[in-house]
Amino acid sequence: MADEAPTIGAADIRAAVASGLMSEAQAAGLTALAHDRAGKRAAFSSEDEPFEFFRGFSEIFIAVGLAILIGGLALLLGVIGGVATLIFIPAIIAFASWMMAEYFTLKRRMNLPSMVLVSAYAGGIYVSVFTALFQADIGVSAMGFLAAALTAGGVLVWYRRFRLPFSMFVFGVLSFAAIYALFVHSTPDRAITGWSDWSQSFVPRSNLILASLVFGFGAFAGAMYFDMKDRYRIGRYSATAFWLHLLAGVALVNSIAGNIWGGGGADAVLPTAAALLIFALVALVVDRRSILTAGIGYISAMIYWAVAGDGSADAMDWAKVLIIVGAFFTVLGTWWVPLRTGIMRALPDFPGKDRLPPYSEEK
Repeated sequence: MADEAPTIGAADIRAAVASGLMSEAQAAGLTALAHDRAGKRAAFSSEDEPFEFFRGFSEIFIAVGLAILIGGLALLLGVIGGVATLIFIPAIIAFASWMMAEYFTLKRRMNLPSMVLVSAYAGGIYVSVFTALFQADIGVSAMGFLAAALTAGGVLVWYRRFRLPFSMFVFGVLSFAAIYALFVHSTPDRAITGWSDWSQSFVPRSNLILASLVFGFGAFAGAMYFDMKDRYRIGRYSATAFWLHLLAGVALVNSIAGNIWGGGGADAVLPTAAALLIFALVALVVDRRSILTAGIGYISAMIYWAVAGDGSADAMDWAKVLIIVGAFFTVLGTWWVPLRTGIMRALPDFPGKDRLPPYSEEK
């Protein structure tokens, strides 16, 4: 009897895309065909979000070497000194990072070294631009906004050239810095205190929270744009969306739940629970655990309040909190797929539903 032909899985297709043997459009089409033939979620066997930090110890070794090399170049800032040095040496570091990425990112396709290089590239541009603007004496907020915005533009050029998903994380951080600088410059800070009605705690308490809301919704919209271009999550678009979802989750959870919890006391428990429930539903619908992970701290805070109340917790109370939180995330992670399937079946059709990751439609 002849040996059975080997099957090609999602990991093989991702490797083919990464090596250049297959374009992302071809990979998406091939995966869609396979899934349609096999029956949606039945062929979508993976229960995890594809994520690759590094591919082997060689990447760690090279990344450490690059970090030390770039750190040595940056040390020249302190040795030589002077404004001209603060402008030109960071720009040289950014240029050197770009040139090294031509080899490590485009030819060697190394993920972790590429992450080090884009971080050094962005840091070099930011320091160089901020130092140059500092000489113009245009105000801290204006300098912060322009430096972050111009650096973010440079990172977009990097992304267009190297297609590195992590570069969108760097872009997101810089975008938040620019948005926050803009809000600080244009809107006076206003603390909200003394609210007795817990429903009013959804009102932003500061510029930081307001900026986080604007950035969070923008990052989530960007993440969904990339996610819907790769519903089977096999290529670069999905990896790019992962980093944006991570930023969106942190920004939105901390701005909404943190704003509510800022009032403290039992009045914060109910609205925080409602907000986190909404986040959990959104995470299940779009099939992104990274969104909900940002709420671990607030879930822990609610459980702490339920266990210890206004008093200080002892070792037994902390043991209960850890057990409950651990059990919650373990159960949610273990039965994520059936939970999502039930929610997606219950939801009516809405725009974009057919472009989200597939789920079982069988009863």
